[in-house]
Amino acid sequence: MEPLFGPLDRPIRLGVFLSGGGTTLLNLLQAIERGELGAEIPLVVSDRDGVGGLDHAAAAGLSCRVLPRRDCESAAAWSDAAFQACRAAEIDLVVLAGVLSLVVVPEDFLLRVMNIHPALIPAFSGKGFYGHRVHEAALERGVRVSGCTVHFADNQYDHGPIILQQVVPVENGDSPDSLAARVFTAECQAYPEAIRLFASGRLRISDGQLHVD
Repeated sequence: MEPLFGPLDRPIRLGVFLSGGGTTLLNLLQAIERGELGAEIPLVVSDRDGVGGLDHAAAAGLSCRVLPRRDCESAAAWSDAAFQACRAAEIDLVVLAGVLSLVVVPEDFLLRVMNIHPALIPAFSGKGFYGHRVHEAALERGVRVSGCTVHFADNQYDHGPIILQQVVPVENGDSPDSLAARVFTAECQAYPEAIRLFASGRLRISDGQLHVD
C-alpha cells in the first residue's frame, strides 16, 4: 500500500477553514511555535466575516480569505471558491477548524481534508451535532466516556475514514462547559498528531479502511 501523502522533507502547508473563534487555529499555531508540528499556514478561509478566528489569523500575520456563505448559491459554489484559493496557495492539507458550512471536497483534495469532531464518531455526530450540542447530547445520554475524533472529510457531515480518536472520562457533575474543556484538551493533542501522521507518510488506505504505520 502506498502512503496517502508524503513523507515530506519540508513543513506541510496547511489551509485552515473556520467559522468562529479560532481556538483550533490557535492550537495549531502554538504547536508550530513550540516545534511540535512541522507546518506552516499560508491560508485561512472563513465562511463568515467579523469572527474571532480572523483576528487571530491577522495577529499571526496569516493570509486570510473571507468567503461569506450567504453570498454563494450553494455549498458546492462556496467550496469551489475555497479550494481554488487553496490551489493558488499550494496547500497540501486542508484542516477544518470549526467551519459550519458543508464542505464539498473536490476530486483533487480527496483524503487531503481533515476534520476534528468533539465526540467519538459515530456517537453524537452528523448534521446538527456541533459545538455544545454534542456535549449536551452526551451528558443527556449518560455516557461514561467521550472524546474527539480526527477523520478525513468527505461530502457528508462527520463522515470519512477515521485517523485517530482520543478518549476522556465523563465525570460526575459535568456540565457541557466542563466536558467541552476536557475534550478540547484532547483535541489539542489529537489534531497535531493526525497532521504529523499524514505529513510523515504513515497513513494508507486499503479496502476502504485507513491504516497507520
